[in-house]
Amino acid sequence: MTFVRIGGVPHHVVVEGGGPVCVLSAGLAMSWFDWDPVVPLLTPYRTVVRFDRPGHGLSGPAAVPPSAAGEAHRIAGLLDALGLGGPPATVVGHSIAGFHAEAFARLHPARTAGLVLVDASIEEDARAPVAPAVRTAVAHGLGSALTAVGAPAAIGPALRRALVRLSRAGGGDPAPAELVRRCYGTSRVLQGALLENTHYRAVAAELLALRARFPLPRGVPVTVLAAADGGGRRSTARWLERQRALARELGDARFEAVEPSGHLVMLDRPDAVARAVLKTG
Repeated sequence: MTFVRIGGVPHHVVVEGGGPVCVLSAGLAMSWFDWDPVVPLLTPYRTVVRFDRPGHGLSGPAAVPPSAAGEAHRIAGLLDALGLGGPPATVVGHSIAGFHAEAFARLHPARTAGLVLVDASIEEDARAPVAPAVRTAVAHGLGSALTAVGAPAAIGPALRRALVRLSRAGGGDPAPAELVRRCYGTSRVLQGALLENTHYRAVAAELLALRARFPLPRGVPVTVLAAADGGGRRSTARWLERQRALARELGDARFEAVEPSGHLVMLDRPDAVARAVLKTG
């Protein structure tokens, strides 16, 4: 466990294993420890880098609102700060971090060995909302108001537990209670989640613009993993079709429906995530 400073913000990073580099980036309001079940399956074969984005996990608060390009450059800066900027890396993005991972591959093609999108966010027709500065101010204001009444400490850890249970095919939250309290009982993580959520559509719209300007690097393998609950529900079928369309959009990427799994595929099916990484790069 270490901290590296990028853009003036201390970033919490964990590096384990050996071999080709693999970067794991979790979804909105998730932390480095949410990859715990995947890591031991990868470390015999890969140097695994996990990090917390600003306002997430143990990293410092965000200095600027998130953007697709900014998050792509953050990954590059992180690898440079760790002395791992030489050989190309496989980048794994879960949920909203799928936007960031894809942006990295488009903006840093020579540094990309592979791309794995784990039940990634999809916004086919996203348009950037108006007045981003106002939206940032509202997010900060809401976070300050909730902090003033003690909401992070009072309900943050319990809310985290509930959302994890709802996002899995089965089982609860395996994260250690001490770490959950340390992260989710803070105003810092509340503010980080609010800020990313506020700028979600802007980041999605920016990624669509990047797709039009920057092709994915040729010959770099791409895998799209989609969560499937196995119940045959219409909502699941629609989601899988959107994920298949994403795979086609990314140049006929390899597509896999991971069953049974909820949105937190890395907790429900760590084997599928590890297998995709090892096959991809």
